[in-house]
Amino acid sequence: MTRPDLQTLVDAHPDAETFRFGDGPALSAEILALVRSGDKTVTVEAMRVYDGPDGDSLPEVGRRDIALEWDGRPAMMVETVAVDRMRFDEMTEDRVAAQGEFRDLAHWRDGYRAYFERTGGWSEDLALMVETFRVVEDYA
Repeated sequence: MTRPDLQTLVDAHPDAETFRFGDGPALSAEILALVRSGDKTVTVEAMRVYDGPDGDSLPEVGRRDIALEWDGRPAMMVETVAVDRMRFDEMTEDRVAAQGEFRDLAHWRDGYRAYFERTGGWSEDLALMVETFRVVEDYA
């Protein structure tokens, strides 16, 4: 199968948002591999990314979005299954397990604290968006 052109996908799915997992090429590739393997079905982002008039569009249950490779090529189409809000200090072991890349809650806290510190700041009560998703189509 030939990987579809991004513009073709956007034209076919005008309500779809495009996004990248992670904040750099290595992390993005690692997360995409976990999603492709089925080990990752939950992702987390700080709510500040969605707040304000210039913020990203909050995921919506049932919406299909296009995950990109770090270089901008389409990686996969995912569908949002659930969207929850919680604070950093409310994260649970079961939600950590569904993220695929962490050994346990302590490992998650260390990894996400570092991520949030790199991307705008961290606190114990940081508001989070927790998205559960499924892969609809893998373009790789």
